Amino acid sequence: MKNITLIYCILFLSLFMGGKAQAQDWPNLNKYQNENANLKPAAAGQKRIVFMGDSITEFWSTVNSEYFSGKPYVNRGISGQTTPQMLVRFRADVIALKPAAVVILAGINDIAGNTGPATLEMIANNIFSMAELAKANQIKVILCSVLPAYDFSWKPNQNPAEKVMALNEMIKNYADANGILYLDYFSAMADERKGLPALYSNDEVHPNKKGYQVMAPLAEEAITKVLSQK
Repeated sequence: MKNITLIYCILFLSLFMGGKAQAQDWPNLNKYQNENANLKPAAAGQKRIVFMGDSITEFWSTVNSEYFSGKPYVNRGISGQTTPQMLVRFRADVIALKPAAVVILAGINDIAGNTGPATLEMIANNIFSMAELAKANQIKVILCSVLPAYDFSWKPNQNPAEKVMALNEMIKNYADANGILYLDYFSAMADERKGLPALYSNDEVHPNKKGYQVMAPLAEEAITKVLSQK
């Protein structure tokens, strides 16, 4: 009996310590730490733009790399991240880089429950907090709609489409009420199911190259517009 108790104690401690180790850098501040430290100031006349987000942002630089080529754009997306994780690293990965503007695209992983249950209000509030941190540091803000999603391949049968639409309405209403530019990817990409069609995605969540090619001119138009604002 004592041996069984000891085994359970060891197992519990192993699980606890393993989980603790994984949680030590929960927001993944280390991912861009070296790149941030080595990032040179923007060249004279350039206005740096930081793209803040999850895998949809991170993979953009790989799948459609030409969009970022030759531009003062800094990609700070991290695959799998939710809005509370982004909020924790917002100072290190956005504010400290001194951009002229930030493009915030977030929320789909919260809806999927990647870091636990979250209400739409919780998700929206994290996004709004990022926007307010940026504005407090004289950084112009572009708030993006969440991209359409009919289902999640890694967590099926969650019926995210209606939640995405409701969250986008909350983001747009906040942007309109606070003089922030709202970038509507959803309307340009959603199919009749309010999902992301196969034309624009290989898994109905992450854009393929054609999907990013739809997003690129919309982002450029938004960046040009926000940089022209006084």
